Amino acid sequence: MVLPLLFLGFAFCVPLRLAAAGPQIPAAVPAAAINTGDNAWMLVSAALVLMMTAPGLVLFYGGLVRNRSVLSTMMHSFILMSVISILWMVFGYSMAFGDGNAFVGNPLQFFMLHGVGAAPNADYAPTVPQETFMLFQMMFAIITPALISGAIAERMKFSAFLVFVILWAVIVYFPLAHMVWGKGGIFNWALGGRIPVLDFAVGTVVHISSGVSALVCAIVVGKRAGFPHEPMLPHNVVLSLIGTGLLWVGWFGFNAGSAVSAGALATSAFAATHFSAAGRALSWTVMEWMLKGKPSVLGTASGMVAGLATITPASGFVSIPGAVLIGLAGGAACYLAVTKLKAKFRYDDSLDVFGVHGIGSTVGMLLVGVLVSAEVNPAIATTFRVNGSLVSLAGGMGQIGNQILAIVVTAVLAGVATLVILKVIDALIGLRVEPEDEAAGLDVSQHGEAAYNE
Repeated sequence: MVLPLLFLGFAFCVPLRLAAAGPQIPAAVPAAAINTGDNAWMLVSAALVLMMTAPGLVLFYGGLVRNRSVLSTMMHSFILMSVISILWMVFGYSMAFGDGNAFVGNPLQFFMLHGVGAAPNADYAPTVPQETFMLFQMMFAIITPALISGAIAERMKFSAFLVFVILWAVIVYFPLAHMVWGKGGIFNWALGGRIPVLDFAVGTVVHISSGVSALVCAIVVGKRAGFPHEPMLPHNVVLSLIGTGLLWVGWFGFNAGSAVSAGALATSAFAATHFSAAGRALSWTVMEWMLKGKPSVLGTASGMVAGLATITPASGFVSIPGAVLIGLAGGAACYLAVTKLKAKFRYDDSLDVFGVHGIGSTVGMLLVGVLVSAEVNPAIATTFRVNGSLVSLAGGMGQIGNQILAIVVTAVLAGVATLVILKVIDALIGLRVEPEDEAAGLDVSQHGEAAYNE
């Protein structure tokens, strides 16, 4: 009953342009239009993005918590592979990519994936089946709330987490995805949006939204018992390092796959992704070595992830030198957020979701407005029109203003919605486990099992 009620409630709250004759199905495109190379790359990319959640994020987050809550932390990512997939099938894909208004798509257009099959949707991916495009985008929807889970590790009820991610996906993720990528979405410069925003691979939709929501979650749910006075060291850095490597590899599908083809743009995004992560990992290591006297392995891994999060919105718009510069700048900001900002304000963002993903992608969104290159992506100079005239999005204060607006809208929507959702859940079923359950560990108290049997 939960899914139909959520759907009906949201449908009445959001103005939609519903078709009188039922779901609208895009016109079929001849099978010859499908490019098998593009389709193969998109399927591989979808698998790579799913690998970022499991086993990538599962291992990365699982190794960073204490051993009494490792399974509960891993469970957050695993359960989302099921929950978000079902939401996506029922109406999530339609809310994100269906025709609608500037803020949300029609949840009935592709309801239960009706009309999503072998024929391409020319608006989004004209050379691959729409079903392939749907699968690729679903993997982004899965990993986004999984990122948020790092902020409330070791203390939030599993039942409360499930209700939270369902409501958050419907109220925050699906509408944001439409605003940035959907046809007619307010920030979609290629498909009729009014405010052009450069966000190649989900800087706003995934990283800033999850980062801001993670910060709100950490503050509302509260600190772990003993934080920051008691040491809360990772129980298995080796697991986290393996997860980091899987995230790096999976991120090629995340960014290069967003080209929605196997052409030169995918190659450019692939290269920008790699060099940004490499530059940021190196600079984080050097900064930590200089400031703390020793370069930690976990610090280098954190730098890698920060570099990847920072380059994501810019990956298909900047050159390799530009990518390295973005990685260096974003990494420095992330390092300060993780080591200084968090200590100053004493919020317990357990696994530094806000400091890495929220801050990193914010820097990337800003710098892409400066470093964007029409040589890398010619479409930014040949697609957006104002009153019938082409307008290049290659830099300038106007474009930087658009980037800032998108950041603010994303942060406000994610932050306010997260706060309201958490307050409602807390009033109904409570957010946090009992103190004795937290002391025993969430593995036993929430799931009745332990990761390590002595």
